[in-house]
Amino acid sequence: MPDDVPDDVPDDPLVLGIETSCDETGVALARGFELLHDTVASSVDEHARFGGIVPEVASRAHLEAMRPTIEATLGAAGAALGEIDAIAVTAGPGLVGSLAVGLATAKALAFALDKPLYGVNHVVAHALADQLVHGPFDGPTLALVVSGGHSSLLVIDGAEVTELGQTLDDAAGEAFDKIGRLLGLPYPAGPHIDRLARDGDPRAIAFPRALTRRQDLEKHPYDFSFSGLKTAAARWIEAAADAGREMPLNDFAASFSEAVADVLTSKTIAAARALGLGTVVIGGGFSANSQLRDKAADRFAAAGLDLRVPPISYCTDNGAMIAAAGVHAIRRRLAPSALDIGADSSMAPQQFVA
Repeated sequence: MPDDVPDDVPDDPLVLGIETSCDETGVALARGFELLHDTVASSVDEHARFGGIVPEVASRAHLEAMRPTIEATLGAAGAALGEIDAIAVTAGPGLVGSLAVGLATAKALAFALDKPLYGVNHVVAHALADQLVHGPFDGPTLALVVSGGHSSLLVIDGAEVTELGQTLDDAAGEAFDKIGRLLGLPYPAGPHIDRLARDGDPRAIAFPRALTRRQDLEKHPYDFSFSGLKTAAARWIEAAADAGREMPLNDFAASFSEAVADVLTSKTIAAARALGLGTVVIGGGFSANSQLRDKAADRFAAAGLDLRVPPISYCTDNGAMIAAAGVHAIRRRLAPSALDIGADSSMAPQQFVA
């Protein structure tokens, strides 16, 4: 493979994006930042009875879904494999077995078609997906990426990605799923807690805001922690049960969601002010949370920040975000990945392209 982007690859390339980091098999085709089609095959129902993702089940589901998902995307877009300019695929982070399925497919296609391959970072791609909706980033952009496995605060400046902070334990979505199990809610619990919260009082229960005290902010100004919140919520549920009190599900959900959204937005605003950044993009599956969206809209507007949040369909794991990351890499003239790249389950955001 070439060391640099081939001269015949245009700035608005036709990119096939493949995402297999967890339980969704996502394949999309984008011409530049125009999404032509996005197909997602989810195996979430197969994991629901276990209350979480089973890696072996996810890997086998990717194997079964890969070919029909690619064929469906090409067919709906009216495109042929030979027309593709480049292939982008998730290289990490994620489940190793799941990543391996997508990487093997992408490598085979890149080799057979003699097209450049881009193994991209899943977390960064969540933020870059917004460019499919609101256009290219105009200068350095602050990105809050929140999902079931990640809570990260990044600065994206062209091809350079800097990680300001991350979760030190549970991610936001992970905390929701764990509390959801205690409440007896179906997996994944995030959407169910979000619906309950809409009819509750967010001030009903004073849940803690971790890493927000002065001494914590000095050491972890932009890091997140939701393990303590999860523990406090679990103890509240236990105490209510021991006392024989009826569980106020709506108020509990609203207060729990408020605690998470409060920390996420306040630290993001602090980072934007400290670095003099005026634009913030929010991505990742947890960005579908209505309280986070509402609080971010109000707080960021009051702080004079331009908020970019893509529609919910772009926030969950999908091939569209990977295709967008591939386009971004090509426009920045980044060198393609080698065909021997491996899956990196802990790929750091600073490594945008493997």
